[in-house]
Amino acid sequence: MHKEKLEGILRDVAGGKKSVHDALVLLKSLPFENLGFANVDTHRHLRCGCPEVIFCQRKTPKQVSKIAEIILRNGSNLLATRADKLHFSAIKKINKKAEYNEQARAVTVRIKDEPLKKGVIMVVTAGTSDIPVAEEARVTAEMMNCPVKTLYDVGVAGIHRLLSHSREIQAARAVIVVAGMEGALASVVGGLVDKPVVAVPTSVGYGASFNGIAPLLTMLNSCTPNVAVVNIDNGFGAGYFAALLTD
Repeated sequence: MHKEKLEGILRDVAGGKKSVHDALVLLKSLPFENLGFANVDTHRHLRCGCPEVIFCQRKTPKQVSKIAEIILRNGSNLLATRADKLHFSAIKKINKKAEYNEQARAVTVRIKDEPLKKGVIMVVTAGTSDIPVAEEARVTAEMMNCPVKTLYDVGVAGIHRLLSHSREIQAARAVIVVAGMEGALASVVGGLVDKPVVAVPTSVGYGASFNGIAPLLTMLNSCTPNVAVVNIDNGFGAGYFAALLTD
């Protein structure tokens, strides 16, 4: 439930347009709604500023659609991550506005337009193979009403590609850096800007990258103090955290 919706209910009660009983009926699903297989947090938007996000992996399409229905019924925009086409189809049946970003594996439903935040988030990848995780970060930040720009395939193997965009990167409010292999790009970007850098290690790389452990350790051991690190392949976490850093 959005803050504006709750304020509207309270104003209606105070103005005599709605009875206390009617208000209680509308609010009965707070703070969560029990579906048996899931407790949908209908209070999260009021509490945290962003509605609950559905993590679709290992959930059935039917489970995802039932959760989505509750979130949308409460007037919130919807983001579902790690979704496949079956999840998308199930959500599309309950809301025709559903859109699917295949690279990000994300389903979005925007039923309410909100003002954009002022700070731009720049999403940077080391390679083309890192783009799916970067797209998850981009979609997440955009669903949290942040302007996002992207800069893909500018890793340290050709550092001139990154440096040619220095001004754009420095103008961002926050920078998300997505990199696999050895993960050095986050430290390089951190040394170029006076803004927060959210580093995302990916599972991209040859055997000794250990499915993302190597870039994770590189990023955690960065000597650049403005770099913070999320989990391997966690584009969602990076996008969410960066969005909280914007105005």
